[in-house]
Amino acid sequence: MKTFEEAMRTQDFTLSAELKLDSRSTAASIVEQARILTSMVDAVQVTDNPGGRVHMSPLVTSGILLDQGIDPVLHLTCRDRNRIALHSDLLGAAALGVTSLLLMRGQKFSADFPSKPTTVYDWGARKLIAAAHALQSDPNNANPSHFFIGSIATAFNPARGWQPGKIATKADAGVKFIQTQLCFDIDLIKRYVAGLVDAKLLERVNVIISIAPIPSADVGEWLASNLRATVVPDDIIKRLRQAKNPGNEGVEICAEMLQQLTDVPGVSGANLVSFGDTESVARSIEISGLRARRD
Repeated sequence: MKTFEEAMRTQDFTLSAELKLDSRSTAASIVEQARILTSMVDAVQVTDNPGGRVHMSPLVTSGILLDQGIDPVLHLTCRDRNRIALHSDLLGAAALGVTSLLLMRGQKFSADFPSKPTTVYDWGARKLIAAAHALQSDPNNANPSHFFIGSIATAFNPARGWQPGKIATKADAGVKFIQTQLCFDIDLIKRYVAGLVDAKLLERVNVIISIAPIPSADVGEWLASNLRATVVPDDIIKRLRQAKNPGNEGVEICAEMLQQLTDVPGVSGANLVSFGDTESVARSIEISGLRARRD
């Protein structure tokens, strides 16, 4: 099984995609989705109850994928667990054979969130990253682990002389790749990544940009208004609004973005998120010409 880290090291442009998980997901549905995705991508990302939407444990989901010979990128957030639970999940990930982690603080719930859960934040992202990094050299760890550790970053239009201190601190703690929020503004991405190049951070971390096939203009507007720092320019909303088949147009836009991202100096790859069906992610990649579908 080729790992995400190996793909990052040996390929000019890597691709990953997130499973679409919910409370009704089963082992069979997870494997079915993953089979569609792995014909096109280097790793499958396993989310950790994003936005408070409860789904199957990401650790269990990763185990199901590993049993099928599929490399997962396991997400863990500090929002829902104390340090004991987080450390326990890291040990579990090592025992299962998980090699890639995306570690983050996690967003607070809005005041009107329906079930009003209690957030934890016993650790912040940097402490979680440091714990995962330290586990690799812990002599008391019975399951020797090697983690390719990632974390999140927000792409934005930086001012002249910007110094990406938070990313540098994460790199100091052991991060090897950063993954941005959903961003469909290629010029903004170019300026943001150029700032990382100027700061010489790309000698230490790889940069992954998140995009998606947006199924409609309404979904695009909702994402831009409600999902953390998501950037969906007006011209993309207009294209989706005017399209006879918005779903197909969203796939075309995603494919175009993939092609453009391969030409941005410093971008190592893309992660695709599904807001429709999983097949739309695979079609976006196929239309982009970056990968041929493998049956």
